Amino acid sequence: MCSRALPNIITGGILPFGCIFIQLFFILNSIWAHEYYYLFGFLLAVYIILILTCSETTILLCYFHLCAEDYHWWWRSFLTSGTTAAYFFLYSVYYFVSKLEISDGTSIFLYFGYTLMITFILFLFTGTVGFLSCFWFVRKIYSVIKVE
Repeated sequence: MCSRALPNIITGGILPFGCIFIQLFFILNSIWAHEYYYLFGFLLAVYIILILTCSETTILLCYFHLCAEDYHWWWRSFLTSGTTAAYFFLYSVYYFVSKLEISDGTSIFLYFGYTLMITFILFLFTGTVGFLSCFWFVRKIYSVIKVE
């Protein structure tokens, strides 16, 4: 069982991103290609799946670290699910290169400016979900311990 921080943080965001990346194509098309987005009910389901996946992934990796007697889980839990935003940014760069035909410097600046703002908000959101779920988990498992 590997308890090194960086590989676990980097791989911790793959699973939540994998749950949302198909919807990202439709959302980015509606924003940048002026297409109509009409799957709001499905978007709500994907949003709930994102929250659950971030929580479960962070709790699982936190449990592995606690089993290896590594109790520095606070920032690690935030960064583990927060790396979903890094994968979102990489997908946005891929979307820009492969789907959009923007050549004006101002438009490129606007695209990446808005993308970085959305990435930062997603980082804060998923990181907070991961931290709060891990905080709840650690409090729950240590509240069961009986001290005699």
